[in-house]
Amino acid sequence: MSLFPKRTAILVGGGPAPGINSVIGAATIRAILSGSEVIGIQDGFKWIMRGDISHVIPLTIESVSRIHFRGGSHIGISRDNPTKDEKFLENTVSSLLRLNVDKLITIGGDDTAYSAFRVEQVANGRVRVAHVPKTIDNDLDLPGTISTFGFQTARHLGVEIVKNIMTDAKTTSRWYFVVTMGRKAGHLALGIGKACGATLTLIPEEFGNKKIKLKRIVDILVGAIIKRMSYGRQDGVAILAEGLLEKLDPNDFELLMNVEKDAHDNIRLAEISFGEILKRRVQDRLAEFGLKTTIVAKNIGYELRCADPIPFDMEYCRDLGFMAAKFLFDGGSGALISIQDGRFVPMMLKKKIDPKTKRMKIRMVDVKSEYYHVAYRYMIRLKAEDFDDPHELAKYAATAGVGLDEFRKQFEYLVDESEVEHIGDDGIAHEKVEATPAKKATKGQ
Repeated sequence: MSLFPKRTAILVGGGPAPGINSVIGAATIRAILSGSEVIGIQDGFKWIMRGDISHVIPLTIESVSRIHFRGGSHIGISRDNPTKDEKFLENTVSSLLRLNVDKLITIGGDDTAYSAFRVEQVANGRVRVAHVPKTIDNDLDLPGTISTFGFQTARHLGVEIVKNIMTDAKTTSRWYFVVTMGRKAGHLALGIGKACGATLTLIPEEFGNKKIKLKRIVDILVGAIIKRMSYGRQDGVAILAEGLLEKLDPNDFELLMNVEKDAHDNIRLAEISFGEILKRRVQDRLAEFGLKTTIVAKNIGYELRCADPIPFDMEYCRDLGFMAAKFLFDGGSGALISIQDGRFVPMMLKKKIDPKTKRMKIRMVDVKSEYYHVAYRYMIRLKAEDFDDPHELAKYAATAGVGLDEFRKQFEYLVDESEVEHIGDDGIAHEKVEATPAKKATKGQ
């Protein structure tokens, strides 16, 4: 029998998100009240996967009782990936056992969820594991509209930033291209854009499963600027999810060739000046019509991740931390911690991991939903009805300095190929119907 008491360990992987400290604090207090010592493993898996157990700190009720008010991570964070090598996994489990840890709480996104899943497998009952899902992208596969923690705070702060940008855009008669985080899904971009009433918001989901040309994104933006100009407005704000980059046609991917990847083989999208690339392309395209406008590219992301959590995330994350510790002390293991309709529901990791990607399944924005439909209908961009209304079309063509047929030729493909036009004005998703040859001919007249 060990002479030392068993410990509960907490570590954080991936990128920061508001609410991490709330989870750490609540889990620590719950574990201590259950009779366990608690340690914080610093910098995620970085040290223990290499067999180094010196980077740990004791967590006490006194040291964590007020950290839930603050952003960041009290115990640090890293993207180091123990699943890249079986030796790293063995080192991780061995390090935990050397630290006398028999319960581990991991906090992180899809990559950390998979790491937690594999650690629990290798530990084979020697260490019980619970995972708390974290990401400002809101794209983890939780039921219904349950937010991942940090999303609501990131959206709230993002709205405050964009609100000021919209005022600046109108005051100075310029456009802003605002790129937000969201590697795969557009929840954050749409959440910010919809709440603000931004001019338009582009997310990867609206393009379905197809790869898209950079020119198409450029033309959507150019079309929106021309439409806005035809109404006498020189300003606008476009919200763009960074995940659009991963939707690009491989032939347009050359702009990413030398971009660094993280330990989980994700392209560091934030290091790509997507807004600047679009700014230059859009200005060049506008010049083809003799048009000019001032465009400012703005990235918002890093300033959202370590914000102090709003009350929603403070409370939500304290619930998650408490239940993670309780789950482990009740004998549970291998689950993702969720709160559904105010009740704790453990979701087994083995059922949430995608066997192909070896990551947690991703939740995308449902572009057939009324939630998206409302956002889309309020956007100022070229839509199918614009090409059916000769008066509106004449205004846009005149603004662009071209004839009606030429304007159709330049831009109508955007709505012909649209993945979102099958949502009718009634807010109900309808099957998309391909235009007949006769209809296509009529459109071109």
